[in-house]
Amino acid sequence: MKSKTMFLALFLTAAGFLSAQQPGVIMSPYARQDSGPTADPNSDFWKGVSGVFIEESILGGKMPNLRAEVRSRWTIDNLYLLFIGSYEKLRMKPDPDTKTETYRLWEWDCFEAYVGADFEHINRYRELQLSPQGEFLDLDIDSTVAHPGHQDERLWNSGMKVKARIDEAKKIWTGEICIPIAAVDKRPAKEGNEMRVNFFRQDGAPPKRDFLAWQVTGVWNPHKPEKFGTLKLAGEPR
Repeated sequence: MKSKTMFLALFLTAAGFLSAQQPGVIMSPYARQDSGPTADPNSDFWKGVSGVFIEESILGGKMPNLRAEVRSRWTIDNLYLLFIGSYEKLRMKPDPDTKTETYRLWEWDCFEAYVGADFEHINRYRELQLSPQGEFLDLDIDSTVAHPGHQDERLWNSGMKVKARIDEAKKIWTGEICIPIAAVDKRPAKEGNEMRVNFFRQDGAPPKRDFLAWQVTGVWNPHKPEKFGTLKLAGEPR
């Protein structure tokens, strides 16, 4: 019976009926050509790519009303991240600037990706943020310093590109980040490479602000690299 169950699971996964993701791991399928960020989950670039879910408070506990999916793809030059999240009411900056980075973007509704490839110094990683209006922020983080992100980390420039969409009828907002792999990993991109990642979502206004995480840190602080999961560069999707 056990062998039959395993065979069925493998069959369904190969057929696309089950996610190939593993706990704490997000698989990033290879794409032969780059694509400008569209924030469109139904585009050919994103179709058939399974993701992982931001669905728990950073302190622990399910939050199904703010559940969000994260997908990833990669090319020789770039890493792509797509965020898809339902919302109840958006809290957005009244004077958005989509041309230059927005410092303290984390004080508004946003998705965040923490990406690092230094496995010897796990405290060193990049923080990437994106708002529903297409505002962005990139930070070069050392989590051992006091108040990471509040110093001069914003002076680093990743060269990332972003796109965001708001579907008011369905109450869903999507955001896509395209970042040069060289900005987060010194190694040439190839199948099998792994990076250390975590994903977060900030939503709402104080004092009822919600902070969600893919990999829960257990404290109201995302800068816990020992809690990060893994992003693995995979082959082309079937």
